[in-house]
Amino acid sequence: MIKVLLVDDHAMVREGFGALLTAQEDMVVVADVADGEQAIAAARRHAPDVILMDIRMPTVDGLTATRRILELPPGRYRPKVLILSTFDVDDYVFEALRAGASGFLLKDAPAAELVHAVRVIAAGEALLAPSVTRRLIAAYASRTRPRRAEPESINTLTRREAEVLRLIARGLSNQEIAAELVLAEQTVKTHVSRVLMKLNLRDRAQAVVYAYESGMINPGE
Repeated sequence: MIKVLLVDDHAMVREGFGALLTAQEDMVVVADVADGEQAIAAARRHAPDVILMDIRMPTVDGLTATRRILELPPGRYRPKVLILSTFDVDDYVFEALRAGASGFLLKDAPAAELVHAVRVIAAGEALLAPSVTRRLIAAYASRTRPRRAEPESINTLTRREAEVLRLIARGLSNQEIAAELVLAEQTVKTHVSRVLMKLNLRDRAQAVVYAYESGMINPGE
């Protein structure tokens, strides 16, 4: 059962999302709260698997809450944060990915897409809204000054793994990477898993951040 925490300052949004997710056989909404401060407390109390996090809220915004929740000492759970935004390119989204959020979805996404997103995030994958993924990455990159990572971390990757990381950073899915490199999709999944493990990254969203900030790929590449 996937435990979900809803965070949004609009009660109607929480009620709508709550009704949708509660109707799923594999999901339960453990709490819904109206701001980031309450979200931090609820995350500690309920240990959710996935947190649907609005960005613009009073008291404590979603970005600050995301940072503080993901900075909590590791325990029996590792919450995944899915950012919900009204805008397809929001400056806060870039910072949320940096803070450790695993995905980004528009609030007006179809119901089936939201349900799918929760399952994807719960399974440990990263998710960015399909309609804006490449624009989001490009915009993120243009706002980031690449800095070189420690050589040791880059050098742990094989040549093929480095190729896969660059394609992840360009917004390609596993299927698209497989076609690009003429590999089986399962082989690509294995490469992606090894990249994340070697670089100690949480998921693909973090891999995108790493690739740009390490200088492995440059904006516009």
